[in-house]
Amino acid sequence: MPTGLKHFATWFRNILVTVTTVAHGMFVTIRYWMRTYREDRKTFTDQYLYPEKPVEVAARYRGFHRYDLTTCIACDQCAKACPVDCIYIGKERIEGSKGFRITGYAIDYSKCMFCALCVEPCPVDCIFMGATHDLSCYSRDGCIVDFARLPVEVAWGRSTLNPAAVAQSKVIAEPVHGGPNS
Repeated sequence: MPTGLKHFATWFRNILVTVTTVAHGMFVTIRYWMRTYREDRKTFTDQYLYPEKPVEVAARYRGFHRYDLTTCIACDQCAKACPVDCIYIGKERIEGSKGFRITGYAIDYSKCMFCALCVEPCPVDCIFMGATHDLSCYSRDGCIVDFARLPVEVAWGRSTLNPAAVAQSKVIAEPVHGGPNS
């Protein structure tokens, strides 16, 4: 077989393999699309009554953090363990004591990757992953949540984090205190 003809046969074989591979991929895609397409399928908000009822999540879901301000000892272990440096802790020394008082505990959720590495080193288990699915906001400022300025039931870990509480916390001028070190 001449060299030119051999190259032409290889080129034609490559084109044929390419076309059959793409056709097979399109066949698989169309087959699954036809299998899952239903006229009666609803939108996400029709199925789950979002935002009135929270979306059901798995038992080990790593959602937005829950933080208990009453047990935190301001040891900075969670901030040191965070690989993306999204935890900011403000603290001040208490006069006549060796403890600290939390003046700010903020997490920047635009950086957070929900890895739960901040939960493991906490010696008093004051931070843990919650089951909150959504924390929608209209600006990047809404992604920074200062747990020390949230309403007491949210800041102390008794209630879940929600966008209304975060928006309200931006208005409060004084931080919430009342932990064990105050």
